[in-house]
Order: sequence, then C-alpha cells, then structure tokens
Amino acid sequence: MRILISNDDGINAPGLAILEEIAAELSDDIWVIAPSEEQSGAGHSLSLSKPVRIRQHGERRYSVSGTPTDSVMLGIGKIMGDLKPDLLLSGVNRGANLGDDITYSGTVAAAMEGTLAGVKSIALSQVHSADPLYDAAPFQAASHWGAKAIKPLLEHDFEPRSLLNINFPALRADAVKGIRITKQGFHDYSRAAIIEGKDPRGAPYYWFGLNGIEHTLGHDSDLEAIADGYVSLTPLTLDLTHQVAHKKLNNLYE
Repeated sequence: MRILISNDDGINAPGLAILEEIAAELSDDIWVIAPSEEQSGAGHSLSLSKPVRIRQHGERRYSVSGTPTDSVMLGIGKIMGDLKPDLLLSGVNRGANLGDDITYSGTVAAAMEGTLAGVKSIALSQVHSADPLYDAAPFQAASHWGAKAIKPLLEHDFEPRSLLNINFPALRADAVKGIRITKQGFHDYSRAAIIEGKDPRGAPYYWFGLNGIEHTLGHDSDLEAIADGYVSLTPLTLDLTHQVAHKKLNNLYE
C-alpha cells in the first residue's frame, strides 16, 4: 500500500512526524509532500497568482511553496508520476478541526484534494489542551490511537466523493474512552468573539475567536464526542448540494 502524507502545518511540523510514525505501522511505502511553511486556515485554496516551487529533502520527501491543496495536487499530478497513492493521510494537525471550523481547515482541504483525485483520504487532528502537563506530550492520543482508528478503514469502501475527519481528544492515551462515529457539529456563531487591541504604534488589530456548541439530541456531534473523551471519526462529503432545498426550489419553477 502506497501512502501519501501531507498537512497544513508545514514540512517541519511535529504532527507530521507523528503521522509518519502512524503511517509506518501501515506500510513501508510512504511519500511525504507538504507545504514548506505553515498554512493553517488556508482552507481549500489553490495558488493561482504566483508560481509554486518544489524542493526535495530526501527519498520520497518533498516540500511545496504553496498551500495544502497545491501540495497534494503537485504530489499526485507531478512528483509521484505514475505511482498513484492508495491512501492519503493529512495531519496530524496541532489543534482541532471540528464542527464548522473544517471549512477553514487546510488539513481537511488536503484530504478533500485527495478525494477529488480518487484517493481514499483521511484528515487527522489533535485537540489542544491548556494543561501544561499534557503539553509535554501533546500528540500522545494521536500517536497511540492513530493506527487503531485507520486500520479498520483500509478494507472499507468509502462512499464516492467522501472523506473522513478524525480528531483526537486532549487526553493521555490511556484516558481516551474509544472511538465514536460522529456527525459534524456546529458552533453557536452568535457567540463568536472579535477581540480588538492596539499594537505598539497605536494601530488597531483584531483576534477572532469562536466558542460554544449547538448540542444535539443524540449527543452525536464531533464536538461532543471530543468533550466526552472519545476519538471523533466523521464522514464528510464533497457534495454540498442541499437535497431538501433542491426539491423545494424545483417546485417554484414548475
């Protein structure tokens, strides 16, 4: 099995090294093709107004001077040539990619690009913790549970134009309760925070924050699974069509 690894935190990110260790439990044919610099929040953006360069760092290891989407597109379409990957793993992101935040995520976007290319694709993210004791080993849950979460998926047929988004809770590996299949949650956007400050020259600047959860009756969202101490595994689809609205709109034009 040939595995392509990418991310949005950059070629030197510690989470990428963790993902290489996870991938090594699954295969010895691993390609690393990641952005040369951090691209967090890049979403599914593609570089169109400037050239993108490739740098080789070793056997089957490359960086791309662009976005996660650029990295996967060049990886599959140029660098790997005829050696199409069987699996794409993106991450391990340092920070959660949960709920509607996935729309901003470069980590998820890399997996989306793999899906568009017809490759089975999985995004992996490690939730942060403010606990200084946890910070000594911030990827402990991902390191221990990563291969456990992926292995059952290797023989599983993904639905067309779909991908999987996995998040690991900010807990010690032995404190994680298991893996829960979840739906995408939603933050309460009305509680979004825009924090204003001033730089040393007196000019204003702004920090964006997003807090709160819309709880579900079944307690089955990715946000709630993480809060409950589980690894969250959410199937996502590239088809953004709202089927109910599609039917209702058709009725307007009959």
